[in-house]
Amino acid sequence: MEQMDIRGLSHREINDKLRGAEDECVLENCLGQRFLGAAMHGKELTIHGTPGNALGAYFNGGRITVHGNAQDAVGDTMNEGVMVIHGNIGDAAGYAMRGGKIFVKGDAGYRAGIHMKAYKEKVPVLVIGGSAGSFLGEYQAGGIIVVLGLKTQNEGGRCVFNGRIVGNFPCTGMHGGKMLLRSNCAGIAFPKNVTAHAPTEEELAEFIPHIREFCEYFGYDEKEILSSPFTLVTPDSHNPYKQLYVMN
Repeated sequence: MEQMDIRGLSHREINDKLRGAEDECVLENCLGQRFLGAAMHGKELTIHGTPGNALGAYFNGGRITVHGNAQDAVGDTMNEGVMVIHGNIGDAAGYAMRGGKIFVKGDAGYRAGIHMKAYKEKVPVLVIGGSAGSFLGEYQAGGIIVVLGLKTQNEGGRCVFNGRIVGNFPCTGMHGGKMLLRSNCAGIAFPKNVTAHAPTEEELAEFIPHIREFCEYFGYDEKEILSSPFTLVTPDSHNPYKQLYVMN
């Protein structure tokens, strides 16, 4: 394991060091450096502090763990691997994500999962433990998004709702993939191009492995999470733009 104090270093200096490092690296005193772990593969990276925009952009395998918050565009165009964020994340997490998994203990900003897609065996997964901002899953074309609506803090092992689970305009332009929200979604307006309903046991079973993995990372009770109501959102059209822009 190689440990680096990156206080005051640029992202280019840090990534040069990462490329020459062995399998496991620990970065200390991270403060807003962008593009950390960009295009990295086959290594394990642990970050203490707050990485800047585009953490793990084009990530191609391995693991990134952040003990803190992360800024915008986490996992931009991510292809493989696992990212675990023990805090909150900014806007546009998983932008154009096409593989791998991102697990977030806390909240996500606007446009999480925008342009997510899937190809053959690659099915990207984004699990948000808290709530998500407006335009969640905008133009989603594939993959899985899960929002659990938990508080960032684990209060005595109990899972606690954090109010409204998503912001405005979720699933705008969604034409592929699936979204699971741990809520009955009362008062949330979904666009006409999607169908929102309580999942059957068979439908929910597809998401359980990802919820279980989330619980393993962050110490939540899987059974208690699964005892709550859920809403499954899926597209009902492969041409949502017709509904958005064409007058009948």
